[in-house]
Amino acid sequence: MDQQFPSVGSQTKGLLVNADGSVDIYFGPKPLAGKENNWVQTNPGTGWNTILRLYGPLEPWFDKTWRPGEIELLK
Repeated sequence: MDQQFPSVGSQTKGLLVNADGSVDIYFGPKPLAGKENNWVQTNPGTGWNTILRLYGPLEPWFDKTWRPGEIELLK
């Protein structure tokens, strides 16, 4: 299951949203079972970037009281 344009966004069909409104996004060569809609494919041995695009950010973005979480390794 290769992704032609690997991305996840608020308009992704079937996106899993946490009870608090946050979204977990998974990066890796293969999706985790049940998390396919929140997965961005990576290719081993190649570099990749993350890009966060905000449309109409709220005050916490501007006053720096909110920031995206760090990317964490799952074991």
